[in-house]
Amino acid sequence: MDQLAWLPTHSDLGAALSAARRLPDPAARLAEAIRLSGFRRDFTATGRIDRLAAEGLAAGGRPGGLTPLRLAILASHTVDHLVPAIRVAGLDRRVALAVHVAPYGMYRQALLGEDPALAAFDPQLILLALDARDAPIDLPLDSGEEAVAAAVAARVEELRGLWRRAKARYGAQVVQQTLVPADPPLFGSFEGLVPAAPTAVIERLNTALRAAAREEGVLLLDLAWQAAHFGSAGALADPVRWHQAKQLVSPAAAPLYGDLVARVAAAVAGQARKCLVLDLDNTLWGGVIGDDGLDGIRLGQGNATGEAFLAFQRYAAALGRRGIILAVCSKNNPEVAEEAFAKHPEMALRRGDIACFVANWNDKAGNLRHIARTLNIGLDSLVFVDDNPAEREIVRRELPEVAVPEVPEDVAFYPEIVAAAGYFETVSFTADDAARGRSYALNAERAAALEQATDLQGYLRSLAMTMLAKPVGPAELPRVTQLINKTNQFNLTTRRYTEADTERFSSDPGTVMLAFRLRDRFGDNGLISVVIARPDPALAPNELLIDTWLMSCRVLGRQVEEATLGVVAGHAARKGAAALVGEYRPTAKNGMVAEHYAKLGFTPMPAPEGAEPGATFWRYELSAVQAPEHFIEVEAA
Repeated sequence: MDQLAWLPTHSDLGAALSAARRLPDPAARLAEAIRLSGFRRDFTATGRIDRLAAEGLAAGGRPGGLTPLRLAILASHTVDHLVPAIRVAGLDRRVALAVHVAPYGMYRQALLGEDPALAAFDPQLILLALDARDAPIDLPLDSGEEAVAAAVAARVEELRGLWRRAKARYGAQVVQQTLVPADPPLFGSFEGLVPAAPTAVIERLNTALRAAAREEGVLLLDLAWQAAHFGSAGALADPVRWHQAKQLVSPAAAPLYGDLVARVAAAVAGQARKCLVLDLDNTLWGGVIGDDGLDGIRLGQGNATGEAFLAFQRYAAALGRRGIILAVCSKNNPEVAEEAFAKHPEMALRRGDIACFVANWNDKAGNLRHIARTLNIGLDSLVFVDDNPAEREIVRRELPEVAVPEVPEDVAFYPEIVAAAGYFETVSFTADDAARGRSYALNAERAAALEQATDLQGYLRSLAMTMLAKPVGPAELPRVTQLINKTNQFNLTTRRYTEADTERFSSDPGTVMLAFRLRDRFGDNGLISVVIARPDPALAPNELLIDTWLMSCRVLGRQVEEATLGVVAGHAARKGAAALVGEYRPTAKNGMVAEHYAKLGFTPMPAPEGAEPGATFWRYELSAVQAPEHFIEVEAA
């Protein structure tokens, strides 16, 4: 597969970059750099886009719509030539990455000793980019299983210590790069049967690294997995590049490596996509169902084309099972389109798998807007797969926020392209994630019930809602951290925290940290809200700052905010607080909650000393206000 094969090819990227550099407005130059980062690019073009973005930022441009993130790279191989590719891939994935590279090979010293430059940079994300030649496990070839296991365990234990040091010192999320074998095998296919053979040791070390990372809350940049699945073709561990410049990743592979790093950074920053929107004709099945009829479409066993469409359906269904929301956007007669889901025996996807089904003759850009509104998610959460290049181009032009992969003519490659694009990179996986698609489908049923209700209060009562509120404990930390880092719209401050940070909040006796779940007559909505209220040196000792208040948009309009405030106020009072202080920090995406505190009865107050410019503050006296009314039964755990 070509590098960045999911991105469209620009007709003349070089000319577009030259024209962009002549733009007089810095913000326009930066915006053009962001736009051009969405095209397929080589090492040279990547460097030009990076310089264009830097010029825009240096001249006063603002990364509108991008989430800033500070990434430090501690490497045992040369990575300076990869930094532009990381930053440009970040632009394409809506993250403004500031990158600090520690001195070559000095990763231990940077973490165990004093590194003033790294401390001043204050990283939010630390990538430990190691290679197989660094601190190799060099055992006699006749060493047995026990000796190899002990050596691997010792190396992993050293890395655990570095991970913990990085978290403790910087509160950063750590990402560990797995090891790519650098030397050819000694035993051929017999290599895996010799415990101390070099390739076997590296494979065993990678397996141990993955297990340790899972236990320690460390993320992976699984370069070994990428090399195994997509092939390195000399781009990784090229001996010439290694001996010349200690480059594990060649310049030719820089755009792909940069994207692998950026997609992990985007997931940490809450910018991963969450919804796969599918066309139907010649995308989920071969042929046009309106013309060919149910029996005429090509799908399923018996011929290569039908099996390829079935394989793509199965891949989409698997994404649905891991929590990706599935939707349909098709120019079609709705009754005819839905017939395939109900009656075709070879369909791997069923109508119940689809959270939002839109089939009509309207333009697809408008229908995608409708899907985003119906699901209560942003357009930048959508990935739209369509076999028609004209439709893809129209959607890219009309809705640049939507990811539209450049799929090839043969549907057999669709699963590979969607997977390679890394749209759905994640930093955790929980039972709530697996149920997400069904949750959004149930939300559509709730919306239908609301349309049929004669009054809102009657509708809310009919939902028979029950909220479970509980302090965040070890079992909830991964999912709570995930929600903190990916919620953008209903998020009063959009602060991002690592799992180490959330663990610190949860164990602080002066802090209220609560997780909320909601169920109703339609089903369980899962974890829907997180609130952190903590002491702050800028406030009075008997006041708690609502540092974080976020909520899933799928429960909007159900009085969850009122019920949540009642629970938080009760916990704060029991900790001796006399007042809650709410903070609203405006972003490009959270305008919907600008009046949140005013609606709940908070009164405006002056910003405390040291507050972020533009933030507003609101006070809620616990003894002088009446708890808001709602129709939710609250259970405390």
